[in-house]
Amino acid sequence: MSRQRSKRFELPPGQENVDKLEKVVKDGNYYGAQQMYKSISARYVTAERYSEALDILHSGACLQLAHGQVTCGAELALLFVETLEKGKIPYDDETLERLRKIYEGFPRVPLPQHLWDVDDMQQLSENIGNAKTRVEGCSSFLKAAIKWSAEFGTSSNGAPELHILLAEYIFSESPEVDMNRVTYHFVRGNDPIKFATNLVSFLGRCYPGEDDLAIARAVLRYLSLGNLKDANILVDEIKKQTQASEVEFPKTDLMQFINFLLQTMERDAFPLFNMLRANFKSCIEREPAFNELLDDIAEKFYGVQRRNPMGMFGDIFKMMGAE
Repeated sequence: MSRQRSKRFELPPGQENVDKLEKVVKDGNYYGAQQMYKSISARYVTAERYSEALDILHSGACLQLAHGQVTCGAELALLFVETLEKGKIPYDDETLERLRKIYEGFPRVPLPQHLWDVDDMQQLSENIGNAKTRVEGCSSFLKAAIKWSAEFGTSSNGAPELHILLAEYIFSESPEVDMNRVTYHFVRGNDPIKFATNLVSFLGRCYPGEDDLAIARAVLRYLSLGNLKDANILVDEIKKQTQASEVEFPKTDLMQFINFLLQTMERDAFPLFNMLRANFKSCIEREPAFNELLDDIAEKFYGVQRRNPMGMFGDIFKMMGAE
């Protein structure tokens, strides 16, 4: 029997370490527990006892987060995903639920709707710093999980459910929401109605001129992925929700373009598509990325080979800006 194999049998059942480390965390020795979680789980990984390593890391991530130790919890959450990769664990509903449980442990702390409408600036600065730490920790964990699910699941873009979780957390917890990042993940998700709810919330608090851009960006990103169905659901749901609230659906040239575009996509009408781009050129150019997305849409729906004037470098810049 090899030395490697004999070591496998020297390790106790993983649950013994789960119970032992849980007591260390509950006693308040968070740093000590963190080092033990990392070193002990690594032994199980080395012995290729991945299931037990995952149990230890999952317990540790959830416990540290439950005790407000966001940095520690996020690190163990990331190690949990790395172990899924090392063990070549396939994406399934059970593992999704384990990832969701870790996700639900990340704190949610409401920030003032208008950040500067507060008296205690020092406290505000501290709150913003903590919020950034939470978002960065949760984002790193979920982006790693999405990458794993793309390799070991059925979707080349990564599991839609994980994209939704990441989009929701970025939207709800970021001190200043980057709707481009939120949109990127929502359109790779599977819940356009939930996306619409978040967009309506954004419409109610964004700066003037950002509302129609946010809706147009979402629609164009859906269409660039060939997803006309969810693009239509999104717009219909936004209109429905704004009619039932005090938020107004924007009435601009850009929104008129989006409405015409969605109708055009329902049929084989490439000349009309080009005519719309020409007639609404000025409002389309309010955001430089829109023309690039429209090129993607022309390729996806009409088979028009797009031209990239920057060649290889353009593709690199596009990948760099993906998330």
